[in-house]
Amino acid sequence: MARNKYPEVTVERILDVSQRLFLEKGYDHTTIQDIVDELGGLTKGAVYHHFRSKEEILDAVSDRMFFANNPFESVKKRTDLSGLEKLREAVRLNQQDTERARLTAQAIPITQNPQLLVEMISSNRKVLTPYFLELLEEGNRDGSLHTEYAGEIAELLPLLTSLWLLPSVYPADKEGIRRKFQFLGDMLAKMGVPLVDDSLRVLIDAFIEEIPEMA
Repeated sequence: MARNKYPEVTVERILDVSQRLFLEKGYDHTTIQDIVDELGGLTKGAVYHHFRSKEEILDAVSDRMFFANNPFESVKKRTDLSGLEKLREAVRLNQQDTERARLTAQAIPITQNPQLLVEMISSNRKVLTPYFLELLEEGNRDGSLHTEYAGEIAELLPLLTSLWLLPSVYPADKEGIRRKFQFLGDMLAKMGVPLVDDSLRVLIDAFIEEIPEMA
């Protein structure tokens, strides 16, 4: 059997098609066969050669979308912003990435796939926590933040936003999710991190409206 000389090209094709279908049809309504049908010549076996499951494809799509428009790297070297302002701007940029926000808002069955859950937590800890910690410590140094819990908040924020705020993990209607965001903002403010301002509230409301109603 001939070997694929350019496996990275095949992976990118799979991710391109999968991302489009997840956004058009929704993750839950996209099957591996749907992806294969759009790949023009690739077999289901070829897809499974690179990805063990649809959930693993989703994980790779999400990572690629994040690193293609990494909001933390966008604000990292800006000298016109304080640590708090960089933190707010990173969150704003993340929420303004509408395709990522739409994918995040989908009712993805994380609880039905422990491996996806473990990979999500691990990715958050390795990637997002260091970014949050860097900006929190910068804010403490420049006086825009006053918190004794930079390390703990850096670990907690990715965990809460990727799991606790997802209705597919912790069932809640839109009003319940809105209350959770309010709670998170109030909690951070009391810990010396007044992250949520009026502009972020507008983006949060838009994000909540994208979240599918739970059955």
